[in-house]
Amino acid sequence: MTKSTFTILLGGELTVTQRLREALEGSRFIAADGGMRHAATLRIEPELWVGDFDSTPPALIEAQSGVPRQPYPAAKNETDGEIATAEAIDRGAERLVLAGALGGERSDHALQHVFHALSLAERGIEVLLTSGAEEAVPLLPGRRLLDLPAGSLFSVIGFSELEGLDILNARYPLENFVLPFGSSRTISNVAEGPVAFSLKRGKAMIFARPYDLTGA
Repeated sequence: MTKSTFTILLGGELTVTQRLREALEGSRFIAADGGMRHAATLRIEPELWVGDFDSTPPALIEAQSGVPRQPYPAAKNETDGEIATAEAIDRGAERLVLAGALGGERSDHALQHVFHALSLAERGIEVLLTSGAEEAVPLLPGRRLLDLPAGSLFSVIGFSELEGLDILNARYPLENFVLPFGSSRTISNVAEGPVAFSLKRGKAMIFARPYDLTGA
């Protein structure tokens, strides 16, 4: 059975690539504030637009006047992106694509998207963060396979000490490795095709650049 997928349009960078199109196939869409600008690029119409609209130019509001809006005050306890993901989950989302979650002008927002994605993954929700050119997925205890082209770059960033880390089918494989918190040991690895990961304890994010073949 296909998981119910929602894409959250966020304010970071977004490049339309084949992998992005495949990730969004069959998805429903919710826009968070200025992330609505990506709707025209993707040629879609979100079913909901949430936020305080402090980063949305009037011309965009006028151009997307047909999309139902759910306004919030600027003085609120959550980001527009977190509000949008909560709306998606309320509507039955089992898989979330955070499009525009990486890069952009606000590093604090991009970092918050990463931490939020980890918390969602701990609740059992599948999450992909993407700019089109770059992708990130949570790595929690268990196994996962990431379909990457041979020669493409990826890194594992630990958000705690990692125990029992396996990285297979990569230029620099690891087996039952202990990665100290803050270590750069797992930066800039190179995929030799789909990469298999396994982790016994800890939490991390895998950042991948599927179109960057400089490591080939």
